[in-house]
Amino acid sequence: MANHAPTARTREKPSGDEEATANLKLGEFQNVPTLTLSEARLLINAVMDHRKTLRTVDETETLIKTQDYLDVFARFKQKENIEAVERMLGAKSELELFERSQLGKITLLDSLVVHAQASMSSRYLGSLCCETAEEAKTLIPSLTNKISDQDLQELLDDITKLRNFVE
Repeated sequence: MANHAPTARTREKPSGDEEATANLKLGEFQNVPTLTLSEARLLINAVMDHRKTLRTVDETETLIKTQDYLDVFARFKQKENIEAVERMLGAKSELELFERSQLGKITLLDSLVVHAQASMSSRYLGSLCCETAEEAKTLIPSLTNKISDQDLQELLDDITKLRNFVE
């Protein structure tokens, strides 16, 4: 048999100091605030509206694709709901910033780290919009020993109430 060249590029080995498992290790991003997709959408739209008033709009392909992505995947569209989710998640001081952001949304860092300064920690809960405590703890293993299933379920139910599926 002939040896064929590999068909995929080799992956760079992880540095070893970052993991989002039962033990949350975020390296330089530990305790750094993050944006939910909803917050990122709100922020980018506000910046773009301001630039349009100044007539300094430079809509690159990357920016347009980012806005399209955020329009589709941001769970909350109304500013009041985004702020309410942030208040709810912010009240859970036992959770890391990365975890909070994921409960209410998909973390901006996951998809936009190249395009914007973002942080990881409490935003994980805000991005995923899990329906059950079990689902949240499966997707975010570091939650397991930080919050009871009952408290987590109440938080998820409150977040779900704010979602407007018609937007």
